[in-house]
Amino acid sequence: MSGALRVLGACPLDCPDTCSWVVGVENGQAVSLRGNPDQPYTRGALCVKVNRYLEHTRAADRILHPLRRVGPKGSGQFERITWDEALDEIAVRLRAIVDEHGGEAIWPYVGTGTLGYLQGCEGVAGRRFWNVLGAGKHWLNICSGAGNSGLRRTNGTAAGMDPEDFALSKLILLWGTNTLTSGHHLWKFIQEARANGAHVVAIDPIRTRTADQADEWLAIRPGTDAALALGLLNVVLAENAQDEEYLAAHTEGWAGFREEIESHPVEKVAEITGIPAEAVHRLGMRLAHTRPTGLRATHGLQRHAGGGTALRTISAIPAVTGDWRHPGGGMAFSTSDHVHLDIDTREDLLPGPVRTRVMTKLASQLDESVKCLFVYAANPVGSSPDSNAIRRGLMREDLFTVVMEHFPTDTADYADIVLPATMQTEHHDLHAGYGHLYLMWNEQAVRPPGECLSTTETFRRLAAHMGLTEPSLYDSDLELAEQLLNSGHPSLEGVTLDRLRKEGWVRMNYPKPFTPFADGFPTRSGRLRFPPKGQAYVPPHTAVADGSPYRLRLVTPAAHTFLNTTFGNNPELRRRAKDPVVLVNRADADARGLTDGQRVRVHNDGGAFVADVEISDRVSPGVVASTKGRWPKLSPGGANPNAVVAERDADMGRGAGFHDNWVEISPA
Repeated sequence: MSGALRVLGACPLDCPDTCSWVVGVENGQAVSLRGNPDQPYTRGALCVKVNRYLEHTRAADRILHPLRRVGPKGSGQFERITWDEALDEIAVRLRAIVDEHGGEAIWPYVGTGTLGYLQGCEGVAGRRFWNVLGAGKHWLNICSGAGNSGLRRTNGTAAGMDPEDFALSKLILLWGTNTLTSGHHLWKFIQEARANGAHVVAIDPIRTRTADQADEWLAIRPGTDAALALGLLNVVLAENAQDEEYLAAHTEGWAGFREEIESHPVEKVAEITGIPAEAVHRLGMRLAHTRPTGLRATHGLQRHAGGGTALRTISAIPAVTGDWRHPGGGMAFSTSDHVHLDIDTREDLLPGPVRTRVMTKLASQLDESVKCLFVYAANPVGSSPDSNAIRRGLMREDLFTVVMEHFPTDTADYADIVLPATMQTEHHDLHAGYGHLYLMWNEQAVRPPGECLSTTETFRRLAAHMGLTEPSLYDSDLELAEQLLNSGHPSLEGVTLDRLRKEGWVRMNYPKPFTPFADGFPTRSGRLRFPPKGQAYVPPHTAVADGSPYRLRLVTPAAHTFLNTTFGNNPELRRRAKDPVVLVNRADADARGLTDGQRVRVHNDGGAFVADVEISDRVSPGVVASTKGRWPKLSPGGANPNAVVAERDADMGRGAGFHDNWVEISPA
């Protein structure tokens, strides 16, 4: 990068690591991209996906100009138009919808294609615009709704330990998380702990890359995680290893929860989870006698019927053992609740109460009441449940659909108007990772190609075309960033926009090491609230009936080469990913006469997708797995696993049930 201008920025993608990066710019062109070696969490490394980001910005299929549909919906046939034509048409249609049907007939559908506080799912600019129009609310529940809800009921917050403090742990439970694929920067802290004698256990239905590198893998049945937590604590009680002092000082509801633990002996838990009783007992003994123990649980294990309860019960473990006292002890799910930016979406601009629609219920809620679907930072045809029903909804001729995009995704194919959006090197943004305690500033490195506009600029121009006069709709990106940082919270003291722009990243004002709940919890009582008796385990969804033809539970984990559907069109990453496979245990393959490499249909009443069988001991009998992230139209058969994922809520937070679906496999 010698001779090139160094521009500091941040990765915008839906990953806990939110890497700090450095863009090398020569003659106005981005010529290099690498992880920032000075940032303590990134330490110079990006992932296999983001290493190709600059290539991705220059892809041949990049959308560079506004487009208007000229063919049937879903055909992907468009003509180029000007920005004025596009914005005028959108403005006229939105105004007519508001006048005739009310603002609630507009559904602003935003996803996690970028996590920026300016340009992405947290973006204040778009939400202010929609509030002025009185548009319906969008509940972004697709990622962590159940887990966040469960943790807040127990701890008062979804936040927990600093992931960097896993370097201090002596026992590490990687629970439903594939660290080396989905947030690999944590691994170096785990390796530091191992160098000091830590024992690492992966608890996962799949023997993932991470499970391969762990000291031990427990192949749990999907959705039975809360039962395992109770079984492990049963061993802790049998060893009289609970921290009575911590329990008395900082928890409530212990007596009832203790009875719940005692009603889940190891043998019963082994039967529920599919983990041998001796393995449950062995890990329970380690948990009883190893301080500090750090638990890392992420989104996968809360995507089933009992997902919120699972996180609630697992998060009770460090309260029973007293691990919250110790640096390197506790649990990490998301650090987002440690971020205290002033996200002022100007709810006062709303004309009155409005309807809220749920992100994962697009298939069923995209009904006649919705007259405009405005999609940005999202690709629901590729990422949301029941994709076949979503396609049917998008075919409605009376539905006006606008999509802001980088590429011609399956969702963009159904748009009436497509607007070209900037990518991360082409705009400003403010970021906070949900897997560390740093704020990041992304400085615009290069001019956007073609006629691409940032999300913030698009909404400013659209507001002008609609004749809206609310001043806050026209705030610049730097003004919005200043407002976000002006919360007055102690964690942001001394964190200014000028400082962020100069340094690129700043650790928020939290101590190192960080023991957030050593002296209590942010609940009304100041104590952790144990799950009530009888509410510490909710079993997963079961097959419809004993006579159901669907006998295999499908799990759809993250792919190593795609991030959700981002990079799903990248030629090199698609080449590395090869054709889609479905992992099938030998016993299940033999029972169905399936052979290794055979092309099959994975199907249920909702639909089907096509994949090649990989007979493997990486999954247990009764469990099959196929990764998410492929574009349906670039997949054999034109569908990905979301064709068989039902629109089903978890027990809390209306979380999604991506790992709670029953299927069967037949020759293609």
